[in-house]
Amino acid sequence: MADEQEIMCKLESIKEIRNKTLQMEKIKTRLKAEFEALESEERHLKEYKQEMDLLLQEKMAHVEELRLIHADINVMENTIKQSENDLNKLLESTRRLHDEYKPLKEHVDALRMTLGLQRLPDLCEEEEKLSLEPACPVISKFTGMHLYALCAKPRVDPGTPKSRNGSRMNEEKEHAY
Repeated sequence: MADEQEIMCKLESIKEIRNKTLQMEKIKTRLKAEFEALESEERHLKEYKQEMDLLLQEKMAHVEELRLIHADINVMENTIKQSENDLNKLLESTRRLHDEYKPLKEHVDALRMTLGLQRLPDLCEEEEKLSLEPACPVISKFTGMHLYALCAKPRVDPGTPKSRNGSRMNEEKEHAY
């Protein structure tokens, strides 16, 4: 009987070993599947991080591009302001010179008339119709001012008389001296 009990004990042990081995195999299979899922997820995570790095690089390139555009805009705004200032200075200088020229010309014309000479042609006739008329009003978005530029009116045909008496100004100028 002791042999029987020993055999029964051994059979119970073998049964327990078999059950535990089956349980161990199931866990091993699940463990293997988990490892594969873990490796797959690690690969995905690595890909996600690489994609994130690429997106961040692209973002930084766009940020740099926007920074350069803003810098260009600032430079252009400063250039426009400087150009407007220069234009205003030139316009004021031109007006001052014109104001100086006008009385001087009237005086010279009066002296010429006393000697029986013809008056000198007006500046706008002599210089191909240059005038101080506001030719092209410009509203500056930076200063809010109306800016006026000197305009050059279109040239007159060489055959078109430029003075009141029908002769061309260059011919008159040559005979006046």
